[in-house]
Amino acid sequence: MSLISFIRANAPFLAAGALLSLCSSFGQTFLISAFAGVIREEYSLSHGDWGAIYSIGTFASAVVMVWSGVLTDHFRVRALGAVVLVMLAMACLAMAFAPGAWSLPFVVFALRFAGQGMTSHIAVVAMARWFVASRGRALSIASIGIAAGEAFLPFTVVALLDDVPWRGLWIGFAVYLVLMVPVLTRLLRLERTPQSVAADSHAVGMNGWHWTRRQALRHWLFWLMVPAILAPSAWSTAFFFQQVHLAETKGWAHVHLVALFPLYTAVSVVAMLVSGWVIDRVGTARLMPVFQLPMAAGFVVVGLSESLWIAACGMALMALAQGANSTVPNAFWAEFFGTRNIGGIKALATAVMVLGSAIGPGITGFLIDFGIDFEDQMIGIAVYFLFAATLVWIGVRRARILLPATL
Repeated sequence: MSLISFIRANAPFLAAGALLSLCSSFGQTFLISAFAGVIREEYSLSHGDWGAIYSIGTFASAVVMVWSGVLTDHFRVRALGAVVLVMLAMACLAMAFAPGAWSLPFVVFALRFAGQGMTSHIAVVAMARWFVASRGRALSIASIGIAAGEAFLPFTVVALLDDVPWRGLWIGFAVYLVLMVPVLTRLLRLERTPQSVAADSHAVGMNGWHWTRRQALRHWLFWLMVPAILAPSAWSTAFFFQQVHLAETKGWAHVHLVALFPLYTAVSVVAMLVSGWVIDRVGTARLMPVFQLPMAAGFVVVGLSESLWIAACGMALMALAQGANSTVPNAFWAEFFGTRNIGGIKALATAVMVLGSAIGPGITGFLIDFGIDFEDQMIGIAVYFLFAATLVWIGVRRARILLPATL
């Protein structure tokens, strides 16, 4: 089936995945960090203070995700997604009316849990469960939503901040999310229950099993994957979180830096679509050990760059890995552990991802306050990516022989 035919045949479900991905933008770092300057000024916070607040709220959301993520194994997307979108809208209102710095950890928790955590988790699990032979393509198409948010929302926010009160923007976000609830329910009016989908698809993992969450958590492969699952979330989050600081230390106008984000998104979308196509043909075993290597190279290039043109090349390398990261790991869990309990297993991975997004801003903010600029931290970040890729290579090399059909 051609890509166009695939989209036409599955348009409502793919559109619902893309819509949820887009809506998750309001709890993603690339959007929240665009307000970093005004938030620090409003509440008299240092880089380290804001980084610590962000890390505390994000870490709490990661902990809650371990339990809440399993809800996707029991409830329809149209019901669970609608509830989560309303929660995210309420979190946006909480940011708009935050009375003081003391409230920010709670606000960040709500934004990160409902946005980056549950909304993106629901979208990914739905694609992994609804599609088997075309899982890679489905994940890549649904991820276009978050790519669109990443491309246009930060630039739009920065451009509007001079003329629109920042709290008013958060109120507008809340209104938009509420309006998307009936759209989501309309798209998914024919959706089946998660249990019936899982029973029909029969997509098994290693040893021909549908792995339970407890079994996955006890298996060595899961733990070898953890550093790699954490890596893009931690350090790409840190990159976007520290964008104001990076622009200041490089001597670039912030608006010029965020103007590169559409390029980042364009490359990311291409990488998503290509990686989805490759996944459906060769599986994830060949891609998992190598897809993050461009991210390592990108951090080196941006860290050493002195001009925006060179930085753009580095961001393009980072985008290659980030785009593949939207599809490869998500398909990996379904391929290696089966789909019957994919919500619970993916919830563990999502918790690790959210934990990474707490660690990255916290560590980099602390080091900035300690006198180490973010650009000087980037070489060390690149080394971490190489370390994580090595562990993945070891794990996948041992585990792929356990798959029902060796890829």
